[in-house]
Amino acid sequence: MRIALAATCIADTLFPGAPRAVVRLLERLGHEVVFPQGQACCGQMHVNSGYFDEAVPVIRNHVRTFAPVADGEWDAVVMPSGSCTGSVRHQQADVCRRAGLDDLAATAEAVAAHTYELSELLVDVLGVTDVGAWFPHRVTYHPTCHSLRMIHVGDKPLRLLRAVDGIDLVDLPQADSCCGFGGTFALKNAAVSQAMLADKTAAVRSTAADVVTAGDMSCLMHIGGGLSRQRSGVGVLHLAEILASTRETPTPLPDHTFTGSLTRAARA
Repeated sequence: MRIALAATCIADTLFPGAPRAVVRLLERLGHEVVFPQGQACCGQMHVNSGYFDEAVPVIRNHVRTFAPVADGEWDAVVMPSGSCTGSVRHQQADVCRRAGLDDLAATAEAVAAHTYELSELLVDVLGVTDVGAWFPHRVTYHPTCHSLRMIHVGDKPLRLLRAVDGIDLVDLPQADSCCGFGGTFALKNAAVSQAMLADKTAAVRSTAADVVTAGDMSCLMHIGGGLSRQRSGVGVLHLAEILASTRETPTPLPDHTFTGSLTRAARA
């Protein structure tokens, strides 16, 4: 397949290890990955904050950038983010129609129909759960709110993780509880956000995991920050970074002093 990567703005600017891992993984599985140069934000931040009019040009750029997928130039678009995938599917066309842009809304729907979160692409489209990964560490998985409740990925990430060679995958207590990030929620409701984060980090630490993983770097940024401040010794990695790991090119454990995708190997 020919697959277009929508890196997402937070991963592209702050955590480039995640989209790079998507490329390594998909190419290892025999697929061609293209990176449309015109891509930027999907508009989720604007829409979630109520700035619908301001979101229109951002959404227009995303839709026009990835419109070739609707014409068959690419077979699919992959986004290593449940929240951004949810925005593409459930927000973009509605915002366009609200602005009276019915033609743009129709194109947005066509793009959305070919857009997948990483675990969806692997399991539902490519029909694979064992991607040939090797990651000999203790790992727990946090299902992010948008992936769980908005796009309903279900147990697909867990099915992929269970097939990883050498992994010690442990259940996360109260896994479906929110981590407290929620974009601007963490800023506007800081006390509540911190209380939710304390519950989440306590659950993560109870597993004695080396790494907590998820499909959204935004949530991992929040959780990783909390774990770092607690000096927990637990690192964070995007799901793609674990699935891209092999015996020949292993993904190193992240530095537990949370600095995004900076690893012990990079610091050495």
